Amino acid sequence: MADANPRRRRGNSPLPLPDQVALVLQGGGALGAYQAGVYEALAETDIEIDWIAGISIGAVNAAIIAGNAPGERVAKLRSFWERVTATLPSLPMMGGDEWREWMHILSAGFVAGTGVPGFFRPRAIPPILAQAGSEGALSFYDSAPLAGTLDAHVDWDRLNDGPMRLSVGAVNVESGNFHYFDTRDERLDARHIMASGALPPGLPPIEIDGCWWWDGGIVSNTPLSHVLDRQSEDMLVFQVDLFPAKGDMPHTLMDVYAREKDIRYSSRTRQVTDQLMRLRKERETIRKVLKKLPEALKDDPDVAKLRALAAERAVNVVHLIYRAHGWEGGARDFEFSRGSMEHHWAEGCAAIAETMKKGALLTRNIIDGKTAAFDLAK
Repeated sequence: MADANPRRRRGNSPLPLPDQVALVLQGGGALGAYQAGVYEALAETDIEIDWIAGISIGAVNAAIIAGNAPGERVAKLRSFWERVTATLPSLPMMGGDEWREWMHILSAGFVAGTGVPGFFRPRAIPPILAQAGSEGALSFYDSAPLAGTLDAHVDWDRLNDGPMRLSVGAVNVESGNFHYFDTRDERLDARHIMASGALPPGLPPIEIDGCWWWDGGIVSNTPLSHVLDRQSEDMLVFQVDLFPAKGDMPHTLMDVYAREKDIRYSSRTRQVTDQLMRLRKERETIRKVLKKLPEALKDDPDVAKLRALAAERAVNVVHLIYRAHGWEGGARDFEFSRGSMEHHWAEGCAAIAETMKKGALLTRNIIDGKTAAFDLAK
């Protein structure tokens, strides 16, 4: 199909990309390898990202992507994920889902006892025995190793001064207020990324300029609203979720644990996109009414304000959701084995491949300047 707007076609991308493309990454620990797979497939498809936003492990992946040259990003992601899964090799997965589930649980238990290399380690003194008010009294693990790992995988000057915008979310421990650290507003370093992933009581709060911060997923596990609230151009958003909002009725206590976590950390992407569509319809109605006003009112200051409120840009949200297999229980975000990492990474690549097979729907919407949400990788 001929592109009605050639300036929107970038390089060899199969899609007529709008003025801005955003990649939005949810939190989810070990499941973050799925996001790395998504990015690798997007890069291979020549879809250029202008703005990347993340929470928790999504912030780590986002920093590595924004903090490296395009040709080095996938290699740096691969280096990070191989580093944090170095202790646990590919575990034997024969014997069906029940056997694989037990191996999965044992692997997660190993992580609980020994930590993750280059990420976090158990404290020598249990927090209950540590001095009150000390960092050791506030978490089970020490996240100091992550600072060095980030420094080894991120060029902070490129992250702050490069062409890709980065936003990561965290919550202020004392005020309870949510905040996005954004390269449009301030310079970011390893502390800001670690703050976004400081999930209590596992990891300690991170101090930045006199304030203490915890994982942004406590308040919101997706930066989608932040990106949409600050949209200034036609936009295509790839929203990558690691916990599905929908799921089956649990049959065992482990199922209950897994389902509860899915509900608690699911990004509510559908809720955000439903609200987006409602606002779209309301603004369309306002614009129709404004066109019917008599000429004498069209320059009225209040009408001008209403016209500005009703103005909007098109946005298409591509929703990519990691859907767990039967052998993955409630500890799947804590299971850092090499085999699971490779599985999650491959699933991310496959999700983009499946989405591109149905790209004609997305292409038509982008060319026509329409707004919609898609889940094409089911």
